[in-house]
Amino acid sequence: MGRWIKIILLAVAVVFVAGFVMLQASNQPTAPQQPIAYNHWQHVTSKDGPQLSCDYCHEYADKSAHATIPNITTCMGCHAAVKTESPEVQKLAAIAKRKEQPKWVRIYSFEPEADVFFSHKAHVKANVDCKECHGNVPEAQTMKREVKHTMGWCIDCHRQRNASIDCYVCHR
Repeated sequence: MGRWIKIILLAVAVVFVAGFVMLQASNQPTAPQQPIAYNHWQHVTSKDGPQLSCDYCHEYADKSAHATIPNITTCMGCHAAVKTESPEVQKLAAIAKRKEQPKWVRIYSFEPEADVFFSHKAHVKANVDCKECHGNVPEAQTMKREVKHTMGWCIDCHRQRNASIDCYVCHR
């Protein structure tokens, strides 16, 4: 009888561990389907690429509360002549020809119920590196949420930098 109890306990432990591993795997961030397959690494880090800074495409990060998602004019500024044979650049050119904007899927944003006022400008001026809040984007082949912005995460960051943790700073 003692042998069967050990086997049952071992089976329960195996099922529990397998369930935990599967749950952890399902919590990994996935990259949403974007209208154009954009490779940050190729544009930011690759020695063969243009080595653009974040604010080249997200041009208002240091000037306003919102960093903005690149518009078609920014993309076509290079891609009217660069890699025009690429299927993804051809999709981009077709969008530009229709005088539309790519329907980029936003990766980072606060849920409306969080009632958070966030200013990229303030964080850029405080010398917070983009990687702090967005993960290692320069190495990203596809963009996905690497950092989960919770109130606790933000407060910890503010404390580390001796920034205010008064409620009104983020909740107006």
